[in-house]
Amino acid sequence: MKKLCAIMFCLAAMPAFADDYGYGYNTTPRRDNYVGVRLHKNENIAFRFEPDGGDGTTLRDDGFGIGLVVGNRLTNHIKVEFETAYTGGGEQKYGTDYDFDVWSNMLNVYLYQQFGGAVEPYAGLGIGVAGIWGSANGAYNMSDATADMSWSAMVGVNFALNQRIDLNLGLKYQNYGDIDMTNGDGTHTTTEIDATEFYIGAAYKFGL
Repeated sequence: MKKLCAIMFCLAAMPAFADDYGYGYNTTPRRDNYVGVRLHKNENIAFRFEPDGGDGTTLRDDGFGIGLVVGNRLTNHIKVEFETAYTGGGEQKYGTDYDFDVWSNMLNVYLYQQFGGAVEPYAGLGIGVAGIWGSANGAYNMSDATADMSWSAMVGVNFALNQRIDLNLGLKYQNYGDIDMTNGDGTHTTTEIDATEFYIGAAYKFGL
């Protein structure tokens, strides 16, 4: 809750920050393309482990991820973006070590509104494919890897530090998909991974 309140305060304060940086509401810088980097803070990323014929268990782990983005502003209110990101985690429960790594590749579409060329709140949806590597070592001794469909929903704000550099703050829910793991005796499990993430990033804007 404290983190969410801090983000809301930042969103509310952005117009004042914009004026302090010299972006009056008569200014509208335009850069159609951008590249950037994002750091993700996973809040209770969920690793749901459900063996055949047995009771399932859900593990939750806080962690970090990192991503790279390339995007384009199609119009004054729509932009598209390709994002590739890594995240991972692990936890121990009932004598078993659970670990996973995820590499997601997403196509994101955003609706945004720019104010004064400096403040840009947005909402977006993403769809793509995630590569998942999972293992359970102990009572199960299972491991496998797969690629599965991934989807996400996000809200946030871009803040133009200057004509070229944006600061990006956001909140995202992402479902990374499922992975089926197999034990040596043929026992199967189905594992789903999803997360609520806070992220911060920076982007360099350029025109072609």
